[in-house]
Amino acid sequence: MDENKKILLAGNTKLLLGIEKTFLQRASVKLFTVYEGIDTLELAREHRPDVVIIDLNMPEMGGTECCYAIKQDPTLHDTRVIMLTTGGHPNDQDRCLKAGCDEILLKPINPTEFLKKVEKYLRLPLRRKRYQAKIKVQYGENDVSFLNGYSFDISSGGLFIITEKTFDISESLALRFSLTGYAREIMCHSKVAWVNFPQKPVKLDWPPGMGIQFVDISLGELHSIRTFIESKLLDPSW
Repeated sequence: MDENKKILLAGNTKLLLGIEKTFLQRASVKLFTVYEGIDTLELAREHRPDVVIIDLNMPEMGGTECCYAIKQDPTLHDTRVIMLTTGGHPNDQDRCLKAGCDEILLKPINPTEFLKKVEKYLRLPLRRKRYQAKIKVQYGENDVSFLNGYSFDISSGGLFIITEKTFDISESLALRFSLTGYAREIMCHSKVAWVNFPQKPVKLDWPPGMGIQFVDISLGELHSIRTFIESKLLDPSW
């Protein structure tokens, strides 16, 4: 672990912080977590993180107040601050920008966007750990007509579907699947991230199919995927 790179995660729920930690589990960085705004400021001053990720709604000291305090502190003003807020309230986004944040992330969190924004400032590749898992998956161009298939692996950011009938890269797909031991079916929007063509495979030791990226998925569903992976003790796929 590279102790020189530090990320401070500030959120008001264990669920949110747990999901963020899952996204960063393969990162060679030191992680700190905190649940209150005033503690966020104190930990930032103590540990001097490279990036602070703050939820707008924090107890004791709001996210915007905390961001402003960090940016006004002479010892912390170079610290990169990423604010989390909901997309349905543009006034909240204005508040974040006025507080001096460097980036805004909208909830529900898109795992790929989350990692891109963190990578931008850490200058480190942050890869999600993927696990082998055969799960029955239904997918299609709309929410009505579905094709059936099975996954080869799964992560908090997506899964790989085994199929010789592929869609174009970046094409949007509706996705639904069930995890063993969970009564609620997971349904989300997704897109094709990459294709392992049968004739010209990108990965020779993988079956033909498509790498699927989750685009619109709730924190609760991400938590279910994370818990499923941990409880089943799945093997890494790479």
